[in-house]
Amino acid sequence: MKAYDVIIIGAGVTGAAIARELSRYKLRIAVLEKEEEYAFGVSKSNSGIIHPGTQNSHCSLKGRLCVQGNRLVRKIARELGVDFKQTGELIVAFNGEETGRLRELKREAEMLGVPGLRILNKRRLVEKEPNLSPEAVAALYAPTAGIISPYRLVYDLCENALKNGVEIHTGCAVKAVGTAGGEFSVLTAKGEFRSRFLVNAAGLFADDVAAMCGINDFRITPRKGEEFILDKKLENISRHLLFPLPNKISKGVLVIKTADGNPMIGPTAQDAADKEDLGTSDAGLKEALDGARRLVPSIDEKDIIAYFAGLRPAAGDDFIIRREEKVPGLVTVAGIQSPGLTAAPAAALMVRGLLRDCGLVLKKKLFFRPRQSEIPHLFSLTFKAAERLVKKDPSYGDIVCRCEMVSAKEVRDAVKRGACTMDGIKFRTRAQAGRCHGSFCTARIMRILAQERKLPLTGVSKRGKGSELVKKDRADV
Repeated sequence: MKAYDVIIIGAGVTGAAIARELSRYKLRIAVLEKEEEYAFGVSKSNSGIIHPGTQNSHCSLKGRLCVQGNRLVRKIARELGVDFKQTGELIVAFNGEETGRLRELKREAEMLGVPGLRILNKRRLVEKEPNLSPEAVAALYAPTAGIISPYRLVYDLCENALKNGVEIHTGCAVKAVGTAGGEFSVLTAKGEFRSRFLVNAAGLFADDVAAMCGINDFRITPRKGEEFILDKKLENISRHLLFPLPNKISKGVLVIKTADGNPMIGPTAQDAADKEDLGTSDAGLKEALDGARRLVPSIDEKDIIAYFAGLRPAAGDDFIIRREEKVPGLVTVAGIQSPGLTAAPAAALMVRGLLRDCGLVLKKKLFFRPRQSEIPHLFSLTFKAAERLVKKDPSYGDIVCRCEMVSAKEVRDAVKRGACTMDGIKFRTRAQAGRCHGSFCTARIMRILAQERKLPLTGVSKRGKGSELVKKDRADV
């Protein structure tokens, strides 16, 4: 059993951002993550949008942290070499009444400090978005919206935190939390951990962790969002992120540019009862297609290459980020749904301040390493840049995944950086994420993973224990 100054429960984007921020200080920090790898919870199913702050009340914590986070993400992306792209967004109106609502959104966003907002008329829309529905009459343009790979952001935040002394324990589900003598005792699947301060950033399970600490004044409601990935040949079907007008529970069905090139449509929004329910449905497909076609009529069901669903950890209308007066030393970070990805760096600063208010002494390290080298991905390089890379290291020319142009070198590097499952490799490299869904590359990736981690093929899993791909009596296949 080891003792720490701070334990953070959850290695999604919020927990990772908090860990990296606290790693600037002379602290003993541990992150406990129940999944086999970072970002395997809420963060892996994120749309990857860096929101400008156009769809949140100026009175809300969500809104304030979103605008601050939009600025901070750019700096973090430069430091960590993450693939942030500023695309801008259009919130589209289809009649005069909706145009009036755009003006209301613009006023609200300007009160939050969102820069560069303009309402575009139909003529400007045709110039900016030639594939947009001819029925669109106006749109609110927000230039500071952007896109990023949500899982690669989490991986880079965690790797940088590790480089600066943080310990991250995966497969480490929290079973119980006790307090005694001014310390927290956290019982996990991997033993007991102790700390003076505790941050609950457990995503969908933040209410369960809170209850272990005696906090019972909020509940997490899983809100399912089904999303549908389109073929990369449609990468330029839109030039911006396209939104309808938002409703009370969601931002609606969007046409989403992504950092990896494949557009997405969705998400739907349906409250669920099960925190493990990640199934997709015919009804969700119809809703997403109908909503997307309202924005871009040329989108066809045949363009879809993959379906997935994620669960937002809803806990009312706003984020819950607070120190718990009933439990000294405990900070709750819950209900972090959209725009949680954008807000994560700002939430980390807020949590740092709350911990300081709780009595945590923050002494800056003499040496903090904020930067790390950008990891090359063949799929994002020009032909000439890829050619130079292959000349420098021929293993980049050994292509494993043809759909996404992923080399054996990238797969091996992903394993060396911490990938221990097939999904971990996919999220880091995009291998298996193309139209063939890994039909041609899965066996090769399994062999590389088994070799690098010195596992039998029967030990290779999709996302952790219980999802092994080869049965023992077929290991010789």
